[in-house]
Amino acid sequence: MLIRILSSLLGCAIIIPVLIFSQTWAFPIFMALVSLISVYEMLRCLGVHKKYYLTVPFCIFGAALPLIARLSTHKTNIDFGFIALAVCAVSAIFLLTVSLFSREKFNIEKASTVFLTLFYIVGGYTALVLLRDFDGVGKYVYLLTFVGAWFTDIFAYFTGRFLGKHKLIPDISPKKTVEGSIGGIVFCMIAYVVYGVVLQNMFGLKPNYIVLATVAILISFVSQVGDLTLSAVKRKFGIKDFGKIMPGHGGLLDRFDSVIPVAILLYITFRIVELFGVKIFTLI
Repeated sequence: MLIRILSSLLGCAIIIPVLIFSQTWAFPIFMALVSLISVYEMLRCLGVHKKYYLTVPFCIFGAALPLIARLSTHKTNIDFGFIALAVCAVSAIFLLTVSLFSREKFNIEKASTVFLTLFYIVGGYTALVLLRDFDGVGKYVYLLTFVGAWFTDIFAYFTGRFLGKHKLIPDISPKKTVEGSIGGIVFCMIAYVVYGVVLQNMFGLKPNYIVLATVAILISFVSQVGDLTLSAVKRKFGIKDFGKIMPGHGGLLDRFDSVIPVAILLYITFRIVELFGVKIFTLI
C-alpha cells in the first residue's frame, strides 16, 4: 500500500505541472511520451513487441500523432484529418500485407487486434491534445477528461465497497458491482456540475448545466467501459498488469485505461454540439 501511495504522489508531481503549463509544448510532448509507452505496453501484451518491424513504426506513430495534433491547431497549414486518415489507411495495408506473407506467425486475427487497440490508444491521447486546443475554452474543457474518468473510478470503488451487492461483470472484474457503477455515474454528474460552478464563479464562464450533466452520464459510462475493456484484454492474454512503470499500479495503460475513451468521446461530443450551435461553456 505504501508503494502504491508513493507511486501515486510521484505521478501527481509529474502530471500536475504538465497540466498547469498545458499551453506550452510540455503537454503534447508528455502525451506523446505516454502514448509511445502505452503502445509498447499493448504490443507486449499482444506478444508482438519483439517484432521490431511492427514495434518501431507503431511506437513512432504513437509519439508523433499528439505532436502533429498540436501543430495542426496552431494556425499552420497542416491538415490533421488527412494525416490521421492516411496513417490509418497505410497502417491497415501494412498489417494486412504482413499478415498475408507471414501466414500463421502473424495471422489476420492478430493483425486486426493490433490495429484496433493501437489506434484506440493513440486516438485517446491525441484527442486530449485536440481538446486542450479547442477554440476559446479548450484550457477548461480538456480537464473534464480527467475529472470524469477519475471521479467515476474513485466513487465507483467506494460506492461498490460500501453498498455493492450485485456483481457487474464478474468474469472480467470480480470486484465491480452494479451499485458501484451507478455510484460512479452519479458522482461524475455531481463533479461536472461542481466544476461548472467553479468555472462560472472563478473564470467567468457560463456553463450549460443540463448539457454538462447529460454529457457526464455518457462520460462515466464510457469510462467504465474503457476500464472493463482493457481488463478483458489483460485476461484474454493472461497478464495482471500492462507494465511496471508505476509500482503498485502497473503500467500507464493501467492508469489511463478509462481516460482514453473519455477523451475520444468528449472531443467528438464537443465537435458535434458545436455543429448544432450548442455551447457547453460560453465565454462571458
